[in-house]
Amino acid sequence: MRTTQITKGIFLALIASTMWGISGTVLQFISQDQQLPADWFLSARTLGAGVILIGVALIKERGATFALFRQPRLIGWLVAYAVFGLMANLMTFYLSVQTGTAAAATILQYLSPLFIVIGSLLFKREWPLRSDLIAFIVSALGVFLAITKGDVSQLAIPMNALLWGIGSGLTAALYVVLPRAIVKAGVSPIVILGWGTLIAGVLFNSYRPIWHDAPQVTLSLVASMGTVIIVGTILPFCLLLYSAQFAPSDVISILDAAQPVVTFVLSVLFLGLQLSWVEALGAVLVVVAIYLLQRGRRAPEQLPTVEQVGR
Repeated sequence: MRTTQITKGIFLALIASTMWGISGTVLQFISQDQQLPADWFLSARTLGAGVILIGVALIKERGATFALFRQPRLIGWLVAYAVFGLMANLMTFYLSVQTGTAAAATILQYLSPLFIVIGSLLFKREWPLRSDLIAFIVSALGVFLAITKGDVSQLAIPMNALLWGIGSGLTAALYVVLPRAIVKAGVSPIVILGWGTLIAGVLFNSYRPIWHDAPQVTLSLVASMGTVIIVGTILPFCLLLYSAQFAPSDVISILDAAQPVVTFVLSVLFLGLQLSWVEALGAVLVVVAIYLLQRGRRAPEQLPTVEQVGR
């Protein structure tokens, strides 16, 4: 593969990861400054993203967009992915941001690889790779420093934000694991993501329809919601798929480490986040852990993680 093509792929993937980082910061603005109810926001954001993603899938995959519905087993995995992966993770991540900060929620989100490693060890009796163990230790230390500032007697975020964040990491692990059977069946990632998001959007709306007690429509609301849906979902996902044509998937996956960096920097610049050197060190260790984890795998999953779906 030519060096210029690889560079192009890396650049596109870096832009995608940066967009997800921007979206995470906007999510904090939506949840705290605009005080949108979690159920209404999740209904509007997920349904809007699902409709657009299915539209993109129809353009890109055409008739193959509906192929998975011919296999009942895959439908079951799709529904499980939509409910226990997408819905559960989007809700826990949003509540973690709303009760804490986008930076802390993003850090806790990256506990998901640790839950995957633990799950493989407990349920499959598969001993993790050495790189997994190293990443596990580094990430756990980083999260500890970022959340406690190095002092076990205090938390840098409220307890409920911590619990929602841990739940976000756990459900993000389910998001990665549940659609594997569909991916192995040859279904395009954008088709899986599109249908999963649309199903999640319909289910969210069955509980809280977007037209029920809708907030007042303002320019800032439209702009922020558009940023989360377009900049935080549609554009980066398409860029990621396009970048895979130019750069190896293992190289692209490493660039996922850019997302928490962007979220932290923007939170400091625009949301008034104040970091101690201990918290900054913790954030750096989490980024290093992401790098180690992805570097140790030669063929990572091509389906983006949920934090990439709409942060």
